[in-house]
Amino acid sequence: MNTRLTVLLFPLLGLTLSGAASQAAEYAGFPLQTSPASGGEGTVEQSDTNAYSLPQANLSMTRRLDFSVGNSFFRNPWVEAPASTDARDGLGPLFNTNSCQGCHIKDGRGHPPGVDSPPVSLFLRLSVPADPEQDQKVLKVHGFKPATVYGAQLQTAALPAANPEADLVLEWQSRRATLADGTKVELREPVYRIENPNYGPLPEDLQVSPRVAPQVIGMGLLEAIPVAALEALADPEDTNDDGISGKLNRVWDLAAKQTVAGRFGWKAGEPSVREQSMEAFAGDMGLTSTLQPFTDCRPDQQCQRFTAGGTPEVSDKVADFVTFYARSLAVPARRNMDRDSVQQGARLFNESGCAGCHTPTHTTGKVADRTDLSNQTIWPYTDLLLHDMGPALADGRPEFLASGNEWRTPPLWGIGLAQVVNPQSGFLHDGRARTLEEAILWHGGEADAAADRYRQMHGDERQALIDFLQSL
Repeated sequence: MNTRLTVLLFPLLGLTLSGAASQAAEYAGFPLQTSPASGGEGTVEQSDTNAYSLPQANLSMTRRLDFSVGNSFFRNPWVEAPASTDARDGLGPLFNTNSCQGCHIKDGRGHPPGVDSPPVSLFLRLSVPADPEQDQKVLKVHGFKPATVYGAQLQTAALPAANPEADLVLEWQSRRATLADGTKVELREPVYRIENPNYGPLPEDLQVSPRVAPQVIGMGLLEAIPVAALEALADPEDTNDDGISGKLNRVWDLAAKQTVAGRFGWKAGEPSVREQSMEAFAGDMGLTSTLQPFTDCRPDQQCQRFTAGGTPEVSDKVADFVTFYARSLAVPARRNMDRDSVQQGARLFNESGCAGCHTPTHTTGKVADRTDLSNQTIWPYTDLLLHDMGPALADGRPEFLASGNEWRTPPLWGIGLAQVVNPQSGFLHDGRARTLEEAILWHGGEADAAADRYRQMHGDERQALIDFLQSL
């Protein structure tokens, strides 16, 4: 059963929302957060550059030791094999970065490359169009058809004795958005080129999708949301005619060897924190694991001539520590909740329709051996569903059930600290938005009506909505 209801149109009329309108918004199923504990009992009071790097506040001292070990493997660089540091060798030979922190800077968001800097925390997903009948097996397991020779991801770095796959070149084009009151906002649109390919010509029908590394806080809590709760939010046929038709992605679970709900990644292409982590080891760093025994290096690239760092290179023990770390990063507490503008912005967020996809609150289920993640009331502001975001944000590249126009609703908790943690970080899947306002204005498709209501607001209302987002 879908719980979304038609949103109120007061901002479109230029009216201030308070009193009865606020009560109506709460009644409509979009609650207002009253506690700063966005991550439940595990929430931490941290708002500086380390805001994303702390363990769950309710994590036991014994498990904090496991967290620290996982942190060391997440943070420290992996090296070429053979090496004296045999617990962290086997890097490459083709890769994008040599550590998890290299992409997830201080456990936060990455950013697009600068003019003279390499694309460390942004990479390009690659694929080619698939035949639904002839490519059934690869579509079932991968959700797309990897590109011939170049695989599923462009590796722009390599060991000294190898060649990177190619160079990624980024240019920006400017466009302007004009709001109802005449305010003009400059937007920037990325244009990507792949130059100097080292392993033969690129496929003519190559599909390219830029992905910037997301923040990794609260992933264990998101994983603990019961799938039934997500299914209740889904409305793929838009049966209630509210313009929002979110759907769960259905992806292949390598461990369970069956199709399950996808939750992680920009298109919800991964089912669990562990599989997301092992996929990153394989794709980003060229490291094998029990779950991912093959990297993205293709036979024509002759990676087998390089020394492996073990079989697998990421041992099950290390995989356990890294997965535990990624599941246990705490969510920072909200700030400035008592400010009038923040409270007004919270109401505008709900009543403008933003909460129709960015579902404010969830309750986690019971997680075996993790009481810190179990039965927690959390405020992530996501439904983890796929939504059509319109042609302006489309990458044209499908992934399992996700079309080229569809993206998973990203969680908003902690978003107000994103540029405190990493001042260069951007917003949206490719980091194109330099500000939260730019991110809103890029929204289209199912979010077009909500974005238009933002355009129609008075300046103080727009600022209130931004103040609310900055408080998360």
